[in-house]
Amino acid sequence: MNRNQRTIKKSVSCTGIGLHTGVQSTVTFKPAPENYGIRFLRTDVENSPEIKADIDHVVDISRGTTLEQDGVRIHTVEHVLAAVTGLRIDNIQIELTGKEPPVMDGSALDFVLSLQRADFVEQTTQREVLKIDKAIAYSNPEKGIDIHVLPSDKFRVTFMIDYKYPSLGTQYTAVYDMEKNFPTEIAPARTFAFLSEIESLKEQGLIQGGNLSNAVVIVDKKIDKKEATHLRSLFGIKEDLIAGANGILNGKALRFSNEPVRHKALDLIGDLALLGLPIKGHVIAARSGHASNVEFVKKIKKEYQKKILQKKFQKKANSDYLLDINAIMNLIPHRYPFIMIDRIVDMTLGEQCTAIKNVTINEPFFQGHFPNQPVMPGVLILESMAQAGAFLVLNSVEDPMSKNMFFSAVNKSKFRVPVIPGDQIRIEMALKRIRLGGVKLQGKAYVGEKLVAEADLMANIVDRA
Repeated sequence: MNRNQRTIKKSVSCTGIGLHTGVQSTVTFKPAPENYGIRFLRTDVENSPEIKADIDHVVDISRGTTLEQDGVRIHTVEHVLAAVTGLRIDNIQIELTGKEPPVMDGSALDFVLSLQRADFVEQTTQREVLKIDKAIAYSNPEKGIDIHVLPSDKFRVTFMIDYKYPSLGTQYTAVYDMEKNFPTEIAPARTFAFLSEIESLKEQGLIQGGNLSNAVVIVDKKIDKKEATHLRSLFGIKEDLIAGANGILNGKALRFSNEPVRHKALDLIGDLALLGLPIKGHVIAARSGHASNVEFVKKIKKEYQKKILQKKFQKKANSDYLLDINAIMNLIPHRYPFIMIDRIVDMTLGEQCTAIKNVTINEPFFQGHFPNQPVMPGVLILESMAQAGAFLVLNSVEDPMSKNMFFSAVNKSKFRVPVIPGDQIRIEMALKRIRLGGVKLQGKAYVGEKLVAEADLMANIVDRA
């Protein structure tokens, strides 16, 4: 069943300290327009920069998922993203007064309850979903990690962990109806850590805001009086520390018998949101963490990048080509008589693009360019290359709809064979370098198997007026 995008009706907030940074912060969820997606905004930074929740912005996965754009970071985003994804919210602005969302009680429950109080608004644009039509797998044999996604009629998650400690052992959970089950079965599951690792994590600069009220600590070693005193001092804990009969520090009661694996599923759901597009598929994971989740999302994106691109710019997919002229004009500002490419037949983001230019006698330049012996001007073949290159480059940068590309130099240009009416030019562009807004492209144009023109092109990415 096709469904429309949705956002929330009103702004809601949660305040607390960050798990890893220990910084006091407030997260405010705000309504957003159609096709906005999920974006974070740091109000404590000059000009309040936005950071899109996207896998390409992940810069650190040390016990959490950290995003960065233009030098601005947001730490530990997975619980917030899980709440948004689990409630099927497509468009939302997430404002932060600090560099990390508050950890609250270590779960996503407070975020879910706040978003439910905000209520939801159905929007008019149809929700785009990535339908998984073949199995994709990621494995790390050294760590025993496996993640698979299989075709399914809806988004489902199955997770399994197995630890040698009696308090954990082998645990399993499954979410077959995300909207129905996530708020009550997954969102309340709290983050957990092992007693043997928390001192090291603290010394690494992590879990600065961690305490017994926002994490479940699994006792995996004996606690003597000296170590208990040290840990109490390290974390500012007033009560005595003991190994509970249930294997949890101070006997803290679990919300579910398998709460740890449910929290692992929560983290996975949050990390999957970084694909930027909800999926229709069944994700099955064993022993994965943030690092493997991120690698898995990258693998899905690479495998389905063409389908994702089609959904972004074109309403109806076609197996014979990637994007039609309407999709091209959604991104490139050129219009008749100066739109010089007709189709994009193939693209690998950040690497290469193949475009088609159909040359007909109706081209306006033939009226004055050798009208008795019509030949396509070489400079317009270069322009065709430039437009294909612009489509490739703009789809390789953040927020392409706000950018243009202006060419600054043409090198090593050669025109080998005349192009005449009736020819179809196949333009192959390769992105050689993109750095600090500067771009280098290598282009070749063919008619059939004949190379008709080639050139190296230099350009600059600029803000669209």
